[in-house]
Amino acid sequence: MCSDFISILDISKETLWDLIDSAKKLKSERKKGIHHEPLRGKNLALIFEKPSTRTRISFEVGMNELGGDAIYLNANDMQLGRGEEIKDTAKVISRYVSGVMIRAFYHATIEEFAHHAEVPVINGLSDREHPCQMLADIMTIDEHFGSTEGLKVAWIGDGNNVCNSLLLASSMTGMEVKVASPPNYTPPSDVIALAQKNGGLVQLSQSPMEAAKNADVILTDTWVSMGNETERLKRIEDFKDYRVTNEIMFSANPDAVFLHCLPAHRGEEVSDEVIDGPSSLVWDEAENRLHAQKALMQYLFSKNGLTLNH
Repeated sequence: MCSDFISILDISKETLWDLIDSAKKLKSERKKGIHHEPLRGKNLALIFEKPSTRTRISFEVGMNELGGDAIYLNANDMQLGRGEEIKDTAKVISRYVSGVMIRAFYHATIEEFAHHAEVPVINGLSDREHPCQMLADIMTIDEHFGSTEGLKVAWIGDGNNVCNSLLLASSMTGMEVKVASPPNYTPPSDVIALAQKNGGLVQLSQSPMEAAKNADVILTDTWVSMGNETERLKRIEDFKDYRVTNEIMFSANPDAVFLHCLPAHRGEEVSDEVIDGPSSLVWDEAENRLHAQKALMQYLFSKNGLTLNH
């Protein structure tokens, strides 16, 4: 059983789909005004080294709707930001709360925190993975197509943390993933090897048009993430041929959809015509962060143990 959610591979294929089913149910019940509070009396600490819109709101609202409370903690306002060792912070916070979500610059920070924590730890984003985003993406794709099995997915742009989680999840979703990135921006070789070792179907390309050909899903992300600002001008130049435009979408299947984890830099990685167009599912994708994370928190923090049932 999983006590932390640091990588998408921390859960099994069976658990992944149980979470997606639970998220769909929670979404449907929310729209009907039906609410459950399985996490009443539970508290979630939200530690942010990197600021966020969707991550903070979706976790705070989600925890509240499940009957619990969330505490926002800016790392710079904590002793952690003044040099307290990660292991000491982890041990102390574990005495106060039922779980911790960390959005950090470095994956190693989250791994070290989880190693010393006595409560479940969730990766809200690191430089290696963004597993919570991937839960929402898989949910969105499954909602639209009815299944993810056999779908062809094109990732166009930086082989970053979201891309890594997509590759690692490919073996659990049955999706074939082709990544089109400029030289020196491909996903890490160890991530590719791990995805393939687990049965994932992964291909690399330097051609966005080739990757998009006959694809069912087109994904991208910002070219300049937090922490990469000093490389902004170079990155914009390096990625200039990797913008998702109508031409790219026309190369994909006629019913192909577009996803972007947001925030989007319109005119850079994606054109207005695509993100605001009929193929775009980005707003459903953003909403599904809430439902997928509610299912995850219920799974990790339920007072009835590790359960997916309301």
